[in-house]
Amino acid sequence: MPEAANILELRDISVKYGAIRAINNVSFSVKRGEILTLIGCNGAGKTTTLRAISSMVRVSGDVTFNGSSTAGERPETLVRRGLCHCPEGRGIFANMSVEENLSLGAFTRNDRDAIESDRQRVFTLFPRIKERLKQNAGTLSGGEQQMLAIGRALLSRPQLLLLDEPSLGLAPQLVQTIFRIIREINQQGVSILLVEQNAHMALQVAHTAVVLETGGVAMQGPASDLARSDAVRKAYLGH
Repeated sequence: MPEAANILELRDISVKYGAIRAINNVSFSVKRGEILTLIGCNGAGKTTTLRAISSMVRVSGDVTFNGSSTAGERPETLVRRGLCHCPEGRGIFANMSVEENLSLGAFTRNDRDAIESDRQRVFTLFPRIKERLKQNAGTLSGGEQQMLAIGRALLSRPQLLLLDEPSLGLAPQLVQTIFRIIREINQQGVSILLVEQNAHMALQVAHTAVVLETGGVAMQGPASDLARSDAVRKAYLGH
């Protein structure tokens, strides 16, 4: 059976928090091997969309990953299937060492040689993390914590990586570094769904973009086309 062209498909997904509908009938797909970015104002539903994909909230509609529905799946089961979510705020364990945090990324695996190979790949991408293995994760800088969070996610060997605001709170120089590494990860074969407030950088790195407004899809298409759109430039790029 040939691989599906789309690694992820969302069909009319909706999420409610009590009486509030956070996202409503959202549909889009992520092609295998691409970076798709979700952009939109705060409260547009970007983080909720990622939480819906990774089964962290109850969803109506259909989410399909690698050709199979995720209905009823637990988040840890989706990690085993190759879908990993790197949340906003990094989600590291501050009182555990960097090394222990990394080890948690491989909790679903028992292929020791391959895990060690993936650790070395993480160290190549993030040399600072290798230098700080014995430090408590809470003592790292914001940029180093983001590197640790992404490195930990890579140790699950994802096919699709969900990244929520990876540049949040980082100095401009580190933002450039993080986006360069996101591109490298994608070039190594990982599909990426990126939520990012820095729309300018997101549209530069992504192949495809989806604009969310008040919980629904307002626009979608090639990232380069949306970057040239007057509506997007005025709303999100400061023009």
